[in-house]
Amino acid sequence: MTRDYLAEYDAASEAEQFPLVKQWMATEPLTFFAQLRRERPVLVTPECTLLSRFTDIRDALQMPRIFTVALYRSKMGVTDDDPGFMMAHDDNPLHERERAIMLGFLNRDDVPRIRELVAQAARDRLQAGAGSMEMIRHYSRIVPTVLVRDYFGLDGVATDKLLDWSYWNQYNTFHNQPFNLHAPEKSQYIAEQQDRCVQEMQRYIKALLVRKLISVNTRERLIRTPLAAFNRLRRGLGFAPIRLRDDIVQRMLLTCFAENVDFPLERLGANIGGLLVGTVETTSQAVAQTVRFFLEQPDLLAQARQAAASPDPEHFDAMVWEALRFVPISPFLFRQLSQEYTIARGTDRQTTIPKGTNVLMLTQSAMFDDYCHLNPEQFIPQRNWYHHFNFGFASHDCIGKHIGRVMIPEMVRQVMRLDGLRATSAMDYQDGPFPETYHLQWTP
Repeated sequence: MTRDYLAEYDAASEAEQFPLVKQWMATEPLTFFAQLRRERPVLVTPECTLLSRFTDIRDALQMPRIFTVALYRSKMGVTDDDPGFMMAHDDNPLHERERAIMLGFLNRDDVPRIRELVAQAARDRLQAGAGSMEMIRHYSRIVPTVLVRDYFGLDGVATDKLLDWSYWNQYNTFHNQPFNLHAPEKSQYIAEQQDRCVQEMQRYIKALLVRKLISVNTRERLIRTPLAAFNRLRRGLGFAPIRLRDDIVQRMLLTCFAENVDFPLERLGANIGGLLVGTVETTSQAVAQTVRFFLEQPDLLAQARQAAASPDPEHFDAMVWEALRFVPISPFLFRQLSQEYTIARGTDRQTTIPKGTNVLMLTQSAMFDDYCHLNPEQFIPQRNWYHHFNFGFASHDCIGKHIGRVMIPEMVRQVMRLDGLRATSAMDYQDGPFPETYHLQWTP
């Protein structure tokens, strides 16, 4: 018999209700969400309100001044004197301006270069494993740091520091909110760790900017101008131009903005930190959970291995994104209402949500809504990309999503190419939000 989650929910005491919801989201999300979509698409709990239908979630995410990221603000450095990181702002000049600027620096034409960089880093790590590896610490977290160092330009710092900074910033911002129900001591500890990491990051970024600014200015004066003339000659003779080493931090420092654009050096520094924080833990979790998803289903594993062997990655990439409907890094996005709002007005699920309510938009549920997907319970690659929520949606979707769209599947692809691949342990989250250990073996 199908479990009746809502009957259990209604029979529980108020203090027990949201903990039950949290448990089901973690352990039985697809069947729980299916019942919500059918019977109670807007679930009002003592802690927050949950939206489970695709159209309601899409509606809410397109209204950032009503469904706001207010819960991000203190976690992303917003104070009376400091605007903090752009993603802590909703539909205002700073968010729109800096999002557009950063999208320009993260040039989508770089995607082939990014894929090859990631593929080589992945092959190097797997070759070093020589047949066995604890995947999280030695692969899924490490490969993204190569991108952070070599493409983003956050170099000259120990990998362990990059991992530490990424981990605690992600943990406190996205997994230390009121609805996470942590004990006060644990919540305070997580916040203190982020504070430490932010201070260390700020000192590092200041030193990085000084070092790279000197390097960029010297290179511009002594190399770039003569090289430009030399490259014009090479093009005239039919040869490819010689390119200098390039990374995002250098691009930012080489770019001059008019004063009225309002993107001074301190805002540049604020956005550099976001490149790291948005890359490592999210990628690691997506890669690890996708590998486990394939390994636990022999038929799909055989298909994934066959697709991974093809020189054209298109079909394999589609398999990865379909897998991430089933095992996303989070089943929801969260927002806070700045004013009262009635969701699904004019329908039988119409619900008025009060100002100040925390709202969990069940994006995994939305990806299984038959409004947007035919036979949503089946594994069917090549589904409509625009109905995915793996990188968020609307004005707060991930600015590096075109990077993630190749980095995540390429990292999984290199693992799937290993002969005799098998897991030798369960994936252990160690009572936290991220995978921490997962042991693999293969035939070297």
